[in-house]
Amino acid sequence: MSSSDHSMTVETESRKFDVKILKYDNAFFISISEGPLRIGGMIISIATGPTPVSSEIIPIRQDLMFLKLVSQKMASEVRGICVVSLSSQKELGPGPSKILIEKITEAIRK
Repeated sequence: MSSSDHSMTVETESRKFDVKILKYDNAFFISISEGPLRIGGMIISIATGPTPVSSEIIPIRQDLMFLKLVSQKMASEVRGICVVSLSSQKELGPGPSKILIEKITEAIRK
């Protein structure tokens, strides 16, 4: 099994997010942090069947749908597992969510 790392900074609407992606043959681990690098709410998705299945590892009060969307989308890309963690200072909102999904998708397809 091989793995590779990818780090990037995503700036949108005067907010700055550090994104770290660990890519494996059958999985992704994606960490998204606004401000200090921290583990935040976390979700895991497995896409080995026709529909991805997700479960919260660390509950998150806000942005659950964002985490679930990213996790399921990336698990489907690799036909395996994706774990996503989000630590943000406030709710993402539609603008930052869209930009983050676009940038993460670009990064994993490289």
